[in-house]
Amino acid sequence: MGDERLGRYIIRRVLLLVPMLFVIIFIVFGIMSLTPNNPGAVMLGLRGTPEAITALNHELGYDRPVLVRYADYIVHLAQGDMGTSYITGRNVFSEIVQRFPATAKLALLSVLTAAVIGVLLGILAAVRQYGIFDMIGTAAAMFTASMPGFWFALIAILVFSLRLRWLPSNGLDSWKHYILPTLMLALPEAAGIMRLTRTTMLETIRQDYIRTARSKGQTERRVIFRHALKNALLPVVTVIGMDFGWLLGGAVVIEQVFSINGVGKLIIEAIRMKDVPQVTGCAVFMAFFFILVMLVVDILYAYIDPRIKVRYQRR
Repeated sequence: MGDERLGRYIIRRVLLLVPMLFVIIFIVFGIMSLTPNNPGAVMLGLRGTPEAITALNHELGYDRPVLVRYADYIVHLAQGDMGTSYITGRNVFSEIVQRFPATAKLALLSVLTAAVIGVLLGILAAVRQYGIFDMIGTAAAMFTASMPGFWFALIAILVFSLRLRWLPSNGLDSWKHYILPTLMLALPEAAGIMRLTRTTMLETIRQDYIRTARSKGQTERRVIFRHALKNALLPVVTVIGMDFGWLLGGAVVIEQVFSINGVGKLIIEAIRMKDVPQVTGCAVFMAFFFILVMLVVDILYAYIDPRIKVRYQRR
């Protein structure tokens, strides 16, 4: 019965993804279509005559209404076609797939690092509330979260790459290349996870069932990790999932600083060159993965919190 309820819950969440994805595509496509752009001039460059530019725009369908182009894009997208890049002439989807593994690895390593650091430090800060560790950890978390990512990354390159020569400063050729960009992405996220874990743990360990567990003579470690942590992690799981989805599409600055050929850098290059199909394809691709990550988070919620399963039980 529990598996049946969970199945209905997952089906409803999947069905909600379809209209959500259509809305996201419409917003992205509308914004990119309304920006000043002339694909014929971009593709032909200085050698293109006004007549050739007009003919190419007509061939691409750029002179049609926005809603017509949006419907045409949806039809082609349903067939797996994201269009052709104005600059490279290659298929947009193939270029994204070629760059995506680097971004996915970097995002996964960063969110795992942030989760481990943030959760552990948050638990220690909550257990030792108002202690020296709590004050130092909270101050460090606020400092890390307030620092701009590009500034933090440049300082790390200056110290660890140029001065100490411990770590490389660009690319992802070996495991050493992952250390600096992973930490630069993980530390700000770990700061937010730490503060949230601390807050939820403080609320949880003051509940009556925690006092009951302690009164039964259970060890403090068992009370914290067996009883308190499971309930305290519910909002933390959501934040970690959102962080992972954001890192998939939000590592633009770090990829630029460390010269990583990921999707973030691809978006920046496409925006600079006004490559509308490439920008739209990257945005749609990242939006899809973000929604997919949030679906996984919802499913984890159903496993962690049985109350969610009960909502979808058969009447």
